[in-house]
Amino acid sequence: MGFTEELYRRKTFGIISHPDAGKTTLTEKLLLFGGAIQTAGAVKSNKIKKSTTSDFMEIEKQRGISVATSVMSFEYRDKLINILDTPGHKDFAEDTYRTLTAVDSVIMVVDSVKGVEEQTRKLMEVCSMRKTPVIVFINKLDREGQDPFELLEEIEKELKIKTRPLSWPINRGSAFKGVYNLHRKNINLFKPSTQKVSDEIITLNDINDSELEKIVGERDAAKLREDVELIEGVFDPFSIEDYLAGDVAPVFFGSAVNNFGVQELLDTFLEIAPTPRGRETDKRFIEPTEQKMVGFIFKIHANIDPKHRDRIAFMRIVSGKFEKGKYFHHCRINKDFRFATPVTFLASDKNIIDEAYPGDVVGLYDTGNFKIGDVMTEGEDFQIRGIPSFSPEIFKELINTDPMKSKQLEKGITQLTDEGVAQLFTQQPGNRKYVGTVGELQFEVIQYRLQYEYGASCRFQPINLTKACWLRSSNKQKLEDFIRFKHTNIVHDKDDNIVYLAPNDWFLNMEISNNPDIEFHFNSEFKTERA
Repeated sequence: MGFTEELYRRKTFGIISHPDAGKTTLTEKLLLFGGAIQTAGAVKSNKIKKSTTSDFMEIEKQRGISVATSVMSFEYRDKLINILDTPGHKDFAEDTYRTLTAVDSVIMVVDSVKGVEEQTRKLMEVCSMRKTPVIVFINKLDREGQDPFELLEEIEKELKIKTRPLSWPINRGSAFKGVYNLHRKNINLFKPSTQKVSDEIITLNDINDSELEKIVGERDAAKLREDVELIEGVFDPFSIEDYLAGDVAPVFFGSAVNNFGVQELLDTFLEIAPTPRGRETDKRFIEPTEQKMVGFIFKIHANIDPKHRDRIAFMRIVSGKFEKGKYFHHCRINKDFRFATPVTFLASDKNIIDEAYPGDVVGLYDTGNFKIGDVMTEGEDFQIRGIPSFSPEIFKELINTDPMKSKQLEKGITQLTDEGVAQLFTQQPGNRKYVGTVGELQFEVIQYRLQYEYGASCRFQPINLTKACWLRSSNKQKLEDFIRFKHTNIVHDKDDNIVYLAPNDWFLNMEISNNPDIEFHFNSEFKTERA
């Protein structure tokens, strides 16, 4: 198969949602329908002691939540699908935001009972900013949730995007019987099954067929016909162009845990979702059809296999063909590397590959050469635009509780903060270490992983700080004076940039006002900031 054929058969997307909306369950069911797995594990189940395929870190299995982005690839109907299952918990939103830079479209899961929630709004803002095409899957129709029309109205109002239902539920709650596929004009009724794909699929090609009453009953048949007539009258016809432009979100209804509506979602996704898209750089736009390889690192994960202490950098291929053993240029450090064992993923299962194409996510074994945002090319130097970074909101001092394991603690905190879920700051003299995050749960995860992956013992001591500001000035003397006067609040980040840690907003505004010759940046990647 040639380069062009390989390019256009790929679909790379992310699954995002508020916590507990059923995102990871939907991911598993997509893998189930795609034939990548035979049975699905139960999420947060006390009866079935089996973890979901995409949650592979030990703490994820114990807590029943996703705290790291999982990458899964599988083939379905001659297409190669790359799924990036993201953390739903708000404390790990930064990892999710970065992951959105590596996908070409998104499936957003909404809980039919709770409707649009806080994290859903924030994630949609990122998608809107990037004009990322979004498909909405309204989940948990087997529960007594909100009216479907009210949910659509809420989504349009809260997420500021037009919707267009492409499937419609037949009743809901305990009376939920299936979905009508508005896109293909047929009805699929599924037998509930949390573990396997049901073989009993009834297809009815005409909604006015008298068989509908026999299958779902007179009342539900009449209600479905009434709803479909209203939908066709109120909503504009579905436009793939508007969807690809990020202006309209097609909507599907179902119950992921019971396999309702997942098939419609997957089949329509294959039909309408975009093929790999290019990326903007600081020099020019990179088209996916270009022959020279370009890829960027959007995630780093230490100890993906704790037994082997491996560190893997996740690289999204933007253009050209990536080949095992071939030299590629690392733009930031101006050095060439080749990779003998690049891998693709099905959660924690890794497979060595010989080549990869635009849209693919490749895992590169790393000894510390990569940082998030790094670009690999076949010689050209540039940076990918739009990889987000945030000033932390919570700061704590890292306290070593076992001096005999100081080396393990130093190595562990360095590697874990390389992953991007937290930022590490060091203050001299004294080598005091401060960790900044956007949520409390990250400290729990870091402490757990330091203990069980590195054998290091620590605790986190709260400190009264609210913002990290990266400093830059063309007036060297002014900057040196500020550092000297404010030394108790001056630290260095991992790249040795000078950072001012502000105790509160009032102090920060006063320092900005009193020091017009100094630039205060709220982004750790301030060198790439643009107006």
